[in-house]
Amino acid sequence: MSLSYFEIVGGNRLRGNVRIGGAKNAALPIMAASILCDGEIILHDVPNVADVNSLCELLRKLGVDADRREDGALRLIVRDEMNCRAEYDIVRKMRASICVLGPLLGKRRKVQVSMPGGCAIGDRPVDLHLRAMEKLGAEVELVSGDIVAKAKKLKGCEMFLGGPFGSTVLGTGNAMMAATLAEGVTVIEMAACEPEVVDLANFLNKCGAKITGQGTPRITVEGVKQLKGCEYRIIPDRIEAGTFMVAAAITNGEIKIENCRLDHLMAFVDRLAAVGVSVEKTDFGCIVSSARRLEPIEVTTQPFPGFPTDLQAQLMSLLCLADGNSIVTEKIFPDRFMHMPELNRMGARLRREGATVVVQGVKKLVGAPVMASDLRASAALVLAGLSARGVTKVNRIYHLLRGYERMEDKLRALGAEITRKEGGQAGDD
Repeated sequence: MSLSYFEIVGGNRLRGNVRIGGAKNAALPIMAASILCDGEIILHDVPNVADVNSLCELLRKLGVDADRREDGALRLIVRDEMNCRAEYDIVRKMRASICVLGPLLGKRRKVQVSMPGGCAIGDRPVDLHLRAMEKLGAEVELVSGDIVAKAKKLKGCEMFLGGPFGSTVLGTGNAMMAATLAEGVTVIEMAACEPEVVDLANFLNKCGAKITGQGTPRITVEGVKQLKGCEYRIIPDRIEAGTFMVAAAITNGEIKIENCRLDHLMAFVDRLAAVGVSVEKTDFGCIVSSARRLEPIEVTTQPFPGFPTDLQAQLMSLLCLADGNSIVTEKIFPDRFMHMPELNRMGARLRREGATVVVQGVKKLVGAPVMASDLRASAALVLAGLSARGVTKVNRIYHLLRGYERMEDKLRALGAEITRKEGGQAGDD
């Protein structure tokens, strides 16, 4: 199978301006929420990435027109409410497809959705999603790999959404969406506090929902009869912003990052500062630069407002060049270390001990052929390649294309020597 790959000649210091796009992880549930609404929805700053295109394909099969306008905005409007099944062929491409569960049940009162796919970063069960639907009054069963849920009506309730690794972002979103059209008041305890959850709640409120407490562990949803369409702008992608911050630091460059919300990245910026990276807030976003000597640190991933798991791999690439031993502990997805052996191929010294990795800093990384295993690991390998001596070939970049829009174009504009080519290795899926 012929695949695209990135060829990177490392060693260039990145300088210039980059604009961050809208957050993929905020856009996807908001797009799914269109199922709940009567009338036209116009969404601005929806990134043109593979996951968004996959969800557009799924929404069309569910009776929702989903098309780009000439100005790049995404237009959504429900035309047909007959189909309530999200089929495996689309859902297997990305885990976020599960976000149609809540709106389909909330509006159409029945849903059949295949168990989701996505990145290979460890077990991510959907039991909390199903528990939320059951608490609202739905009958839920698993049939031949599909989740089947139905209800004559949904009733407000109190639900607890804590799991073994904390709160659930998509589960909180599904519960909110289903509850918007339920009878009475729903209280979600141990709700996810991530900015993407807040963005979904703000969108739903603009459509006529009555949601309070978003951004806290206790969200209250007062059911309404109907939601209408609206025009809305997606928040900036904090993970893309964090990735470009590391790009500046790992190349000892200086990048002006526009459309960036530092209040969504406080834990990440705190750890960068400890490493020796300067993040200066500006009216348009921030300016990122770094000291030549990088300090080793300890970091632990946590639910928001803690350090984001989606930036763990990228920071690890930077810590490979720190002067000493760093400790990285993953508490969200304990198996999210598949980038480790690939970084070691580039001369890094990484040793895993359970959910913790010891990063022994080295003087330099060396270009090598490497294989991407998931979306954020792909970004980490690209970052390592930007700083490495020689040529790095990052295979299986289809993972990266799921979540980063025009990444190679943005990096080239900053001075990187990166080219997308055809004929990479498929690897083992």
